Amino acid sequence: MIKTLEWNKGRLKILDQLQLPGKTAYATSLDARQTAEAIRSMKLRGAPLIGVAAAYGMAQAVLKSKAKTFEALRKDMEKAGAMLKATRPTAVNLAWAVARMLHACDQLRDRRMPKMRELLVAEAVRIHKEDVAVNESLGRTGASLLRDGDRVLTHCNTGALATAGHGTALGVVRSAVAEGKRLSVWVDETRPYLQGARLTAFELREAKIPHTLICDNTAGFLMARKQVDVVIVGADRITAQGDVANKIGTYSLAVLAYEHKIPFYVAAPVSTVDMALERGEDIPIEERPSEEVTRVAGKEIAPKGTKALHLGFDVTPHRFISAIITEHGVIRAPFKEGLASVMAGVRRSFSA
Repeated sequence: MIKTLEWNKGRLKILDQLQLPGKTAYATSLDARQTAEAIRSMKLRGAPLIGVAAAYGMAQAVLKSKAKTFEALRKDMEKAGAMLKATRPTAVNLAWAVARMLHACDQLRDRRMPKMRELLVAEAVRIHKEDVAVNESLGRTGASLLRDGDRVLTHCNTGALATAGHGTALGVVRSAVAEGKRLSVWVDETRPYLQGARLTAFELREAKIPHTLICDNTAGFLMARKQVDVVIVGADRITAQGDVANKIGTYSLAVLAYEHKIPFYVAAPVSTVDMALERGEDIPIEERPSEEVTRVAGKEIAPKGTKALHLGFDVTPHRFISAIITEHGVIRAPFKEGLASVMAGVRRSFSA
């Protein structure tokens, strides 16, 4: 699998996903500000991946800081964390990673500064490695829900490109295929950024998994024609009662799947679960520049001066969700109890 991030002594090598699939190009970030800009501009994207990138951004802040005391270093990390969190407010993995790095700093307050810096960088590297292992576990868990011959519909990009490796929803497909199941995938193009057309199709081609690209507004008719067996998507934030924020267009798919009695699965690591928020209505929804709707590949497709609304995400109420797949198992309704039980068993002494 292609590497999305590579860390080397404070330099973060970033796969520029804006260039895919036409060109495989990398950018290099030298500090937290450049990492934040790479996240904001969507050179790297995907909830788990921007969480890992944020951890490295915090590590860069540690290495760049001239602080000589714990208190001063903590303030520099807080400043970097606020900048990183402001880039993508909907995906909670980013805030989770920032909080974990600050918690690690607090645990090291009695260490000498050189050792503290060394251990904080090691924590960011640990977050990176854990993401790969978590997604592989999640993939194996979710693979049991897919049957041989299933025609799977997916939205946006949830593969290795959206994570540190393997993927979430697409990782489930990848794991099921590795077990010998013959699957085919309907790939939503995912307007306006075309993550499905540019990235998911790219990954499935590389993995030699049969797939067909469709316009987003084709999905409902395919369901009506009984050509979709299961829908599986990722998530950017999951509330305590199981409402899910994901790429805009997900809500429509969930309602359509519910109407056509098609299983609708959400695949996400527990770092995506935000127990501090009860309802989906409380999730902040990122609004991105209107130019991303009025232009395609830099070319204007709407009359000059046309107003456009570009909400990056929508929220799917838990009643439309068949199951949530995590690295700790498959959670079904009632989601509030199931999520609480899983999260109680996860050691988390910090909060996003």
